[in-house]
Amino acid sequence: MFTKRPIAATASQDQLVWKILFDRQTALLHKRAAPAFGQGLARLGMRRDALPDIAALSATVQAHTGWRLAPVGRPFEPNHFFELLAERQFPIVTRIRPMHAFDFSPQPDLFHDLFGHVPMLLDEGLADFLHGLGQAYCAQPEGSPAREQLWALYFFTAEFGLVQHEGQPLLYGAGLLSSAGEIHHCVNENTPRPVFDLATVLRTPVTGARYQNQYFVLPAWEQLNDCVAELAGLLATA
Repeated sequence: MFTKRPIAATASQDQLVWKILFDRQTALLHKRAAPAFGQGLARLGMRRDALPDIAALSATVQAHTGWRLAPVGRPFEPNHFFELLAERQFPIVTRIRPMHAFDFSPQPDLFHDLFGHVPMLLDEGLADFLHGLGQAYCAQPEGSPAREQLWALYFFTAEFGLVQHEGQPLLYGAGLLSSAGEIHHCVNENTPRPVFDLATVLRTPVTGARYQNQYFVLPAWEQLNDCVAELAGLLATA
């Protein structure tokens, strides 16, 4: 007979998963993550020994960049996701990955969202970039090819982006920051890491269920918001 696990046992296992992932990722990201990530993580006061309080984190993020965190039970479809971005809200999946998926989770989970995304939301440049993407997406008609292009731009920046900093390509995308397997694949010398080019990114297929074929490196952090303006020009003439 199937027996449901007690809530206390579930919470205990979730805490263990968080602790192991937190320790592993902070060790792997030493000298590999963009400065904005480490600064955000410190400001949020995330700890290895306690699952974060989403409401408290939301209040901190709102005080810095005007964004709020929206707890959800599962990942959203792109339409609803970008609608939230346009309102300066970021969805946080409240389920954490099981132990067998430590290295790579094909779907966003609590660790991916809180550890990977939220520290970066304290950076005004990234926060404004996401808001601009949300607005641009919602301005396009449903079924428009432009929406797929905007999804690709989000995917290869906020999820799997790198930025050049002091001569080194550093990680800032949440899919990299939260996944040991993705980090090892990304830094492998055989994995292509071309310089970010908007036109190339927009036509690159998105693959969410496995490691990426390539990762794009921004030459400078300021280019993140520049590409939103460039994209707006492309969409206006399409």
